[in-house]
Amino acid sequence: MSMKSIFDAKEVRSEFEKASINPSFIPLIWKHVITHHQNPNTITTAIDWCEIPSLPSAAYSLLASKFKPLTTALHSLHRSSDGVTTKLLIKLQNGSFVEAVVMKYDTRLGKYDGKQRPGGPRSTLCVSSQVGCKMGCRFCATGSMGFKNNLSSGEIVEQLVHASRVDSIRNVVFMGMGEPLNNYAALVDAIRVMLGSPFQLSPRRITVSTVGIVHAINKLHNDLPGLNLAVSLHAPVQDIRCQIMPAARAFPLEKLMDALQQYQKISQQKILIEYIMLDGVNDGEQHAHLLGKLLETFQVIVNLIPFNPIGTLSQFTTSSEEGVSRFQKILRGVYNIRTTVRKQMGQDISGACGQLVVNLPDKKSIGNLSLLADIEDLHL
Repeated sequence: MSMKSIFDAKEVRSEFEKASINPSFIPLIWKHVITHHQNPNTITTAIDWCEIPSLPSAAYSLLASKFKPLTTALHSLHRSSDGVTTKLLIKLQNGSFVEAVVMKYDTRLGKYDGKQRPGGPRSTLCVSSQVGCKMGCRFCATGSMGFKNNLSSGEIVEQLVHASRVDSIRNVVFMGMGEPLNNYAALVDAIRVMLGSPFQLSPRRITVSTVGIVHAINKLHNDLPGLNLAVSLHAPVQDIRCQIMPAARAFPLEKLMDALQQYQKISQQKILIEYIMLDGVNDGEQHAHLLGKLLETFQVIVNLIPFNPIGTLSQFTTSSEEGVSRFQKILRGVYNIRTTVRKQMGQDISGACGQLVVNLPDKKSIGNLSLLADIEDLHL
């Protein structure tokens, strides 16, 4: 039987309770593992559970027999030529690979509401929730892999542990490989670990993106209040959604919008609407007006995403800058909807939006990185 990750919180708590060990020791164990893997002097050495001080004696044998500090391994790092994006290729215990991406921003760059934005340098981690994806979106490289398997909650959290070697992570976005809400239980468990000690991320610094799994959206706020929700809408009408996102047939646009309306009523939070710009498909002025009318009763931020080519798989082309700008102006000017254009990052390492599909790049070192303006933060 394979060993479990120490970051599989439910498994650890269950075993501790069976052995009458106080679960309050678990964050101490996590902190030791994180510190060990961030320290260049210890990172290449195996963790000995006995090195963790102050645990009950029964905990040491339990940990050694059932849990591994990490069930995944950082296979390689690949850094973009502009120095702001680092893609992590992570090997799972079953031999599969997933990718995670660290993106560096500077929140002081640019203005909001006519004023200089506060803050400073920070990094956002884009994590994967599945190996492959069932959704089959035609503009997404991950969809071309098909679905392989769900990640455990520990495998999701371990992406954050590995990324912490690259930089201090402030924000986490579930926009990597897979549909997060199709791995709902592991997603919720992983985020609860990230919110607690020793990670202590704020729920407002975590964003979950979905193509629109309606029944899971209805549960999300109850299970994880304060979280940011992003919806991969990508078209203002059902027939175009079905053409480019086959899974949309199972989640009609009318039902999705009803679910979002209920979510917003309960959460009182803005929703991020992700909209990929595909030349001649969904980027016309008529599409902008349809989208504006669809969203005019919502509190949303629309993030327009220039299409990132996926090699020979591409059946689409990227909208022109003029077309994207015109689309943005209609949403802003006519419908007063806050609309941003996503900065293209990591294209040269296939780390940009829609480009995550497993390959095995050479290992790259991490150097001093320059910074871009922040485009992910919803609460400015």
